[in-house]
Amino acid sequence: MLTPAEAELKIRENLPVFASEDCALAEAQGRVLHRDLRGDRDLPPFDRVTMDGYAVRAAMLTAAQRTFRIEATQAAGMRPFQLGSAADACVEVMTGAVLPEGADAVIPYEDTEAEGARMTVRPAVSVLKPGQAVHRRGSDHRLGEVIVRAGTRITGREIAVAAAIGAARLTLSRLPKIAVVASGDELVEVGDAVAPHQIRRSNDHALRAALIAAGYPRVERFHLHDMRHEIEHMLWHIIAEFDVVLITGGVSKGKFDFLPDELAAQGVKKVFHGVAQRPGKPFWFGVNPEGKPVFALPGNPVSAYTCLHRYVLPALGQASGLLPAAPVTAALAAPVTFRPKLAYFLPVKLASGAGAERLAQPDPSNTSGDFSGLVGTDGFVELPADLTDFPAGYVAPFRLWT
Repeated sequence: MLTPAEAELKIRENLPVFASEDCALAEAQGRVLHRDLRGDRDLPPFDRVTMDGYAVRAAMLTAAQRTFRIEATQAAGMRPFQLGSAADACVEVMTGAVLPEGADAVIPYEDTEAEGARMTVRPAVSVLKPGQAVHRRGSDHRLGEVIVRAGTRITGREIAVAAAIGAARLTLSRLPKIAVVASGDELVEVGDAVAPHQIRRSNDHALRAALIAAGYPRVERFHLHDMRHEIEHMLWHIIAEFDVVLITGGVSKGKFDFLPDELAAQGVKKVFHGVAQRPGKPFWFGVNPEGKPVFALPGNPVSAYTCLHRYVLPALGQASGLLPAAPVTAALAAPVTFRPKLAYFLPVKLASGAGAERLAQPDPSNTSGDFSGLVGTDGFVELPADLTDFPAGYVAPFRLWT
């Protein structure tokens, strides 16, 4: 049986790459950039005033020269004034304005006293350095310099950059259409009447919500009963219509777990079935002849939700062109013992240690069916199968719930 690392590698080796498309800046949030964003001019594009005050030549402030004549007022958005040649010349300036030509520093209001058209520098200010309260042209980025690299997921920060450089349209990964399929006769929709022997559908709702939160909004839910003809008919249409298929339930070895055989009958090649892990041991992965990935997750809610975060979301990131993220680790806040020779995905709550280190407080769910046990946890740590006792302080890979 595969280890989690081996399963992840096999998934990565069999993934498609989602195509690129251009879209408006307003539609870019959460998608992955496929073309670098470069400055269309220096940033900032001019010497920018950073404090309200008076623009002067720094060298003109001396023990003998402390009073200056206000020649003009320079507001943000105005063409810059030319500072007069007289030693006592200054221009009143507002934050965001272009620094007047000939000036090289700004004295803030609070360091001055003004009366009419004269400004006097307070005695506490004895020296003025060139560049004070000035954001120099090109000090952030130069014309043509890469500011945001391809492979970055777009957030408000990157949208601000794109807007500043005039990128009204961006080249991004195409958003995949994802089907989330719940399987099982025992399942009923949330708003329907539920019999004593039935349970309400929760997996497909939870997975859809997590996918949307991770930046994949094109998600639709389906339900398959444990009937071969229904599975055969609906599965064919789902695989044909969607780019990625997630199935929950029906992948173990029970008499009514028809999905593995039906997937094979429809040309979906099994890459692996079963990973040495808890929860989520029956996890199944395959691809159809067109390269569309199919993830068949166990039906237990904790298993399905954990496998989504451990395997599916990283796979979607790779297919979208997302740059690999740096590994995140956490130290156990309490000792853990786990006897089975399986990797253990342990739900945890995050805390900070005395040295501000990231601590993981174990908070295991009752069983892999205890979906309510995940409420209040922040994610899970992955403990390896070759150990059984993990002391407090043991450092393990950590994954955050979306």
